[in-house]
Amino acid sequence: GMGLALSRNQMHTFLDWHPQVLHDLHESVPFLYTSTGMGPYNAWLDPIVVSEWQELSYYEIQKMTERGVPGVWTHGFYDGWAPNYMFFVAQGHNSIGRFYETFGGRGADTGERTVPADSTSRTWFRPNPPLPKIRWSIRDNINLQESALLFALEYTSHNGQQFLQRFYEKGQRSVAKATTEGPAAWAIVNDGRRPVLAAQLAALFQNLGAEVHRLDQDFTAAAPAAEKKPGEAGAAAEARPAEGKPVEGKAAEAKPEKKEPQTVRIPAGSYILRMDQPYSRMVDMLLDTQYYSTNDPRPYDDTGWTLGPLRNVKTVRVTDTAILKAPMTFAAAPAHVTGTVDGPDAATLYIVDATAEPAMATLRYRLKDVAMSAAEDGFEADGQKFHAGALLIVAGADSHGLLAAAKDLGLHVHGTAADIKVARHAVGVPRIALMHTWTATQNEGWFRLMLEEEKIPYTYVSDQTVRATPNLKDQFDVILYPPAAGDVARTLRGVPRRTLPDGSDAGGAIPWKKSDLTPSFGDGPDQSDDIRGGLGLEGAANIERFVEAGGLFIPIASNAALPITLGMTEGVSIAQTRQLQARGAVVNADVVDRKSPIAYGYDEHLGVYFNQAPVLRVAVGGDFGGFGGGGGEQEGRTSGRGSLTDPDIPQGRPWNPPEAEPKRSKVEQETYIDPEIREFVGALLLPKQLWPRVVLRFAPDKSLWASGMLAGGGELAETPAVVDVPVGRGHVVLFAINPMWRQETQGSFMLVMNAALHWDHLGAGWKPPAEGAAPAGTKTAGAEEQ
Repeated sequence: GMGLALSRNQMHTFLDWHPQVLHDLHESVPFLYTSTGMGPYNAWLDPIVVSEWQELSYYEIQKMTERGVPGVWTHGFYDGWAPNYMFFVAQGHNSIGRFYETFGGRGADTGERTVPADSTSRTWFRPNPPLPKIRWSIRDNINLQESALLFALEYTSHNGQQFLQRFYEKGQRSVAKATTEGPAAWAIVNDGRRPVLAAQLAALFQNLGAEVHRLDQDFTAAAPAAEKKPGEAGAAAEARPAEGKPVEGKAAEAKPEKKEPQTVRIPAGSYILRMDQPYSRMVDMLLDTQYYSTNDPRPYDDTGWTLGPLRNVKTVRVTDTAILKAPMTFAAAPAHVTGTVDGPDAATLYIVDATAEPAMATLRYRLKDVAMSAAEDGFEADGQKFHAGALLIVAGADSHGLLAAAKDLGLHVHGTAADIKVARHAVGVPRIALMHTWTATQNEGWFRLMLEEEKIPYTYVSDQTVRATPNLKDQFDVILYPPAAGDVARTLRGVPRRTLPDGSDAGGAIPWKKSDLTPSFGDGPDQSDDIRGGLGLEGAANIERFVEAGGLFIPIASNAALPITLGMTEGVSIAQTRQLQARGAVVNADVVDRKSPIAYGYDEHLGVYFNQAPVLRVAVGGDFGGFGGGGGEQEGRTSGRGSLTDPDIPQGRPWNPPEAEPKRSKVEQETYIDPEIREFVGALLLPKQLWPRVVLRFAPDKSLWASGMLAGGGELAETPAVVDVPVGRGHVVLFAINPMWRQETQGSFMLVMNAALHWDHLGAGWKPPAEGAAPAGTKTAGAEEQ
């Protein structure tokens, strides 16, 4: 949320005034809910503040109930787990954050309201429930909040010294954290691979009021048992869990593939966040690993938010207290990286290596008139190694602008006079449309914010505009469709517009535009005379026409169902899960096709945000092959006789065992087509040129969990996370993950922008695998486990 000016202003106000209590007012449930949370409580908060929630809320309930006010209650609403709300400005900084929820008002007029039945029942946490019916207006809403808040103010005024003393004690306990519960520090590793993202993460903590230091020299920390594992990019140095759950018992149960290191090296220049500081708990809260048990109540919000994996930056939890004595310098100024340039003065070519940092996209658009190409494979120049996706710019009159921009953005430029022999393609500046609906705009707002922060130009268009524009390719190269509320039917219908049998309009226009009645509308990025009506089948047809003409359509998360359900794409479906529980979690993914332009700059592993669905499934045989042909998720014994080892013998004949079929992993099943099927329907099968190309795949079950809630992970493990589907001359790139979520997922941002920048060359490096075989370089656990 610190990406929003509102949140930054709130944080800065807190850091200026240090209030002992911060109060946040809301409306949703009757009549007055005064928050204590219902659990599980955030595990990084000082227990003192949890007690203070109860103290203040129960005082308000007591005083309001004494005066005959019904429906004032606590506990059974918000769980107090995720630090995603404004009052965590206080709670992450040793103060008390609290909030109300009140019965919403429909306006100033008073009228009789019927209270939902589930809110009028008496329970242990609501012994004095709301009335079934009540005369209510917005004035009652305000009066209830004001009355309760006056009691809270009364209580704090009578006990001011006590609250101030506790505030001081919580700060003291936070400073002592380094040597009591630990860790001693967190390190944001700055090893030169992604220095811009590392600096941005350090700057985030500076904005939160935390103290950040720079390590003056390399430091080697002793690694405790829980941290002895092979380091992986973007992951905190913690043992990965087995079977999709955190390790319980000995860390050795994680069974790392290679010998565990006994020490952790942290290079000079890394950012150190010491835990002997007043705001240590906020730092620990955001960098540590979260575990949300599925035995706890359904979560109110996200269950995992570990920022190291989400930012694609390696972080290390340092328990060795020797780090506190290591030479380091306090970072007084905001963390920032200045780009560098090396190479001969007579360079004929400049190289900017692919790092999967958003600054790469910013550079391309800032220098939109400069010709650039991308290397389609890794290569060496002057003894330096460069990755696939490195930008190649011929030296010329505009070189000064390149070097200046790269320095400003924190990128490294290498000049060379060598003759680089590597396949390459041009990298243009695509015209991007960001499509929104009129039913909900909050989730796509995070996409707007990320694009604007990175200075990526885009056109904000409604689904209505897409519905009315048959020639989308004349205006755009890429259409980005962030997550929206509802299913495909809701997407097509939008805000309902109904026609009566006589042909008349059942309602009337619902405008969103500036008027005398609504003077504040229309100053935003879009407006409409009538927001009713969604994308419609016409809009879906226009998108398909756009893709077939060579455009790129990128539907995110829930919106991936649109092209799949409407038949715009082939070879990909959405699986219905039965056991998976992964609500707002961080999971591990593997980059399985590093030749794809979408993966340029990424390493082998990446932490991603996933929220329950969709779970994508690839089967190049469509309805004729794929899953079910030779083992896998469809395999299993049906109901019948016998034990697990005793065969189900049909009655009335001798036992004739079936022939054993070869076992195939999930990945191998994606390209499997039964030979008999091919013989009879070969002409109907998907040509190899149109096979879906899996770029990012969720990790195997034993290494899938990174942070938050995960149960039934086998249904998600090894399924596609990002799939590139060729359609005509264009592509549809499906995201099962959300790569732009609440300014947490900067590490995934370039998956989107890589796809956009290379929209007309997404086929680069593509070699379809043999039928029934995993793509080259793919690592799967399925076959071994079977």
